[in-house]
Amino acid sequence: MKLTMWTYEGPPHVGAMRIAASMKGVHYVLHAPQGDTYADLLFTMIERRQSRPPVTYTTFQARDLAGSTADVFKTACRDAAERFQPDALLVGASCTAELLQDDPAGLAKTLDVGIPVVPLELPSYQKKENWGAAETFYRLVRSFAGGRERPANIAPNSCNILGPSALGFRNRDDVTEICRLLAANGIDVRVVAPLGATVADLARLPDAAFNIVLYPEIGDSAARYLKKTFGMPFASTVPIGVGATRTFLAEVRALAGLPNEELVGEAEDRATWYARSVDSNYLTNKRVFVFGDATHAIAAARIAARELGFKVCGLGTYMREFAREVREAAEEFGVEALISDDHLDVEQAIIDARPELVLGTQMERHIAKRLRVPCAVISSPVHVQDFPARYSPQMGFEGANVIFDSWVHPLMMGLEEHLLQMFRDDFEFNDQAQASHLHGHAPAAAPAATEVVSDDETLVLAEVPADDAAWTSDAERELKKIPFFVRGKARRNTELFAARKGIRPITVETLYDAKAHFAR
Repeated sequence: MKLTMWTYEGPPHVGAMRIAASMKGVHYVLHAPQGDTYADLLFTMIERRQSRPPVTYTTFQARDLAGSTADVFKTACRDAAERFQPDALLVGASCTAELLQDDPAGLAKTLDVGIPVVPLELPSYQKKENWGAAETFYRLVRSFAGGRERPANIAPNSCNILGPSALGFRNRDDVTEICRLLAANGIDVRVVAPLGATVADLARLPDAAFNIVLYPEIGDSAARYLKKTFGMPFASTVPIGVGATRTFLAEVRALAGLPNEELVGEAEDRATWYARSVDSNYLTNKRVFVFGDATHAIAAARIAARELGFKVCGLGTYMREFAREVREAAEEFGVEALISDDHLDVEQAIIDARPELVLGTQMERHIAKRLRVPCAVISSPVHVQDFPARYSPQMGFEGANVIFDSWVHPLMMGLEEHLLQMFRDDFEFNDQAQASHLHGHAPAAAPAATEVVSDDETLVLAEVPADDAAWTSDAERELKKIPFFVRGKARRNTELFAARKGIRPITVETLYDAKAHFAR
């Protein structure tokens, strides 16, 4: 088994926990040994929930293996039903307990706890977290909406929103923004699920005219089931970005039978004007590498290319279930999609792409920091700082404004860049200047070794870095024209190129030869 420090997705039972934690009145009994309770921290520490997730662990120990762990599981189910009195009980096993083959789904059928029990069979060694969340939500929808009869008279402008869940990237604020936007456009939202929904809400899903799938990773399976069973169409456009939000509203209004008139809410779009007002030399063709879950990665690439004028130099996802969609999107931008859940593969792809901005997950934030490249987080998995207390949606017109701020601000903005160019020779602003507030205590910079390179007519004094790679003064001046956040990488690549070719000293020509070499 390949070990890694970071994982993009947990096992599928963590996805089931996300659905249980999203809903009200649903409790999850997880057959798991001591130690598997670590997942609680994802909700209480990372998402900063006010209460722990509604999960009961059997927490069997080594000594329990000498007896019947199946009895331990059945006892835990009865105790959970009596103590928490939920409207429905989810039962399943963790990846470790799966090896015992106690069959929680089969054992659940023998229980008489007085409430509906939904068994989950989640293959921990074939599937992962997002699939587990989608499968759990689908099973709940099928259990509580499947036996319903659809009303004869349904308001055509009524809909459900499917997909938002606990631990989702900005899902809470996205739901608020989209519900507000839909209401302004004459759409009546009946149920939002699983986030904040009850079992009774799931039973009411067939009462709406159509569904809206905000997060296909979670809601697509349930939406397809409702379409097949009740003939409910669903909108699949994800409203991330100005263009996608307009398409989304037009699609929803068409499903609701509303006229295709001026969309309400467009006046809130400030990102479009901001993007056009910034110096075009600053934004245009900035190289950006995008990686995350399928929904946010595809949306981010299209916003970067079509709305901000960036050049997408890399696009990928860790979700193999959506590899086809990501590959199709990558073809639009002339890049090869990266489908991998190995962060080392992602790091190498970023190095090879030489981006000026990285849009990714918490993992790419660390990678970009080591490479000294600006980064903005666009997708789960994320850390605590990406569950802000403030209102910070990603969807709708307001979400586009938030995205503009989040993506562009990590870069050095136009006015600041102009000032640095104007004052680049000033004693306080040049590259060798120490921080003014630390001047009295800052250690003096170590003098660089020098080498005199002579020919028949001139003497050239060139600084020799610690790695003994000599640069001419002209080459050093040319290097300083490169933006500071990629200058270190340019220096390393050039020195590597020069060492391989046996070139010394490094001249301006060497610098450009190295650039051409690594651009292939």
